[in-house]
Amino acid sequence: MKGNTLNKIAKRFIGMSAAAVLITGSFVAVSATAANAATSCPAALAKANAAVAKATAVKAPWDGPTTGPKAAKGKTLIYVAQTMQNGGVAGAAAGVKAAAKAIGWNVRVLDGQGTAAGMASATQQAVTLKADGIVIGGFDPATVKAAIANAKKAKIPVIGWHAAAISGPAPALGLFTNVTTSRLDVSNMSANWVISDSKGVGGVVIFTDSSIPFAEGKSQEIQAQVKTCASLKILEYANIPIGDTISTLVAAKTQALVAQYGDQWTHSISINGGLYITPMAAALRAAGKAGTDFPHNVGAGDGSADEYQRITAGEYQSVTVPEPLTMQGWQIVDEFNRAFAGKKASGYVPVVHLVTKANAGTSTVWDPQNGYKTQYKKIWGK
Repeated sequence: MKGNTLNKIAKRFIGMSAAAVLITGSFVAVSATAANAATSCPAALAKANAAVAKATAVKAPWDGPTTGPKAAKGKTLIYVAQTMQNGGVAGAAAGVKAAAKAIGWNVRVLDGQGTAAGMASATQQAVTLKADGIVIGGFDPATVKAAIANAKKAKIPVIGWHAAAISGPAPALGLFTNVTTSRLDVSNMSANWVISDSKGVGGVVIFTDSSIPFAEGKSQEIQAQVKTCASLKILEYANIPIGDTISTLVAAKTQALVAQYGDQWTHSISINGGLYITPMAAALRAAGKAGTDFPHNVGAGDGSADEYQRITAGEYQSVTVPEPLTMQGWQIVDEFNRAFAGKKASGYVPVVHLVTKANAGTSTVWDPQNGYKTQYKKIWGK
């Protein structure tokens, strides 16, 4: 009897101890969960998740103009490029050429070589060559103010691509209109993906070119949106100018960031994926990083072919927020046709789209399958 009593007491003690362990373990788990919740940003995370889901699922029908003037005859456009090394600038130029062929016009491209002097010279050359229309391809019109004033005197309409912060007419800048997606939408989407992917915890580096007002404005918007998630830390705001030395500078900066922060650096957002992430990828590979390791890299605009290749291969780039470059080229031509006819700009702004490995498919460019070419040719009577 005495032995049975001792056994019962022992079993009761063991049971109580196990319960205590379970309770303690549960308390620790709850405490850990509470700590994680306290260091994340549930409201911002919920909004980011919703925005990402919407942008990756975009399959919208044509929502641009359906009416406008018939095609003007025999026009010549000159596209002044910030630099043809920029995949976005080059892609938009290709779109202008394709649309010009469809409407029956000619196009010439002048490369500003990424320098203020080069862009000013090329813009003035376009005026001297008596272009019927001039495109400011990816740079601030204020840097070529004198040439644009001369274009106005010669009654040559000027249209910008990524030349101002917002889409639409910009008379103060000398632009009949500016063609772009909403810069703020692109900026917010880039930051939202980082918030969503990180679940609100990590360290972010933003790469920009502060000498270009459009780019600096975009990176400031990105920074502001990242900061809506207070638990995400902005490690650095890296100002590296777009030009001949960008690859060398980005590679060196990447090496320094890896050495300084290690896996604390979880994400990067670059104002141009092709120009910044290409040398970054090479430097991360040289540092022994695998393609899907931290940092997870975001291209906040353009969406060049090399970006698609990296995303689909899982090689040092997770997403891009691309411009529909070819479609924008067609829009530029349509806007010139409206200018030549004395009509107002269309006011069309394309919706934002997010390319991931899951939805990239076999494409190497974001070219909406919404029938835009058919719609524009119908407007032009072609």
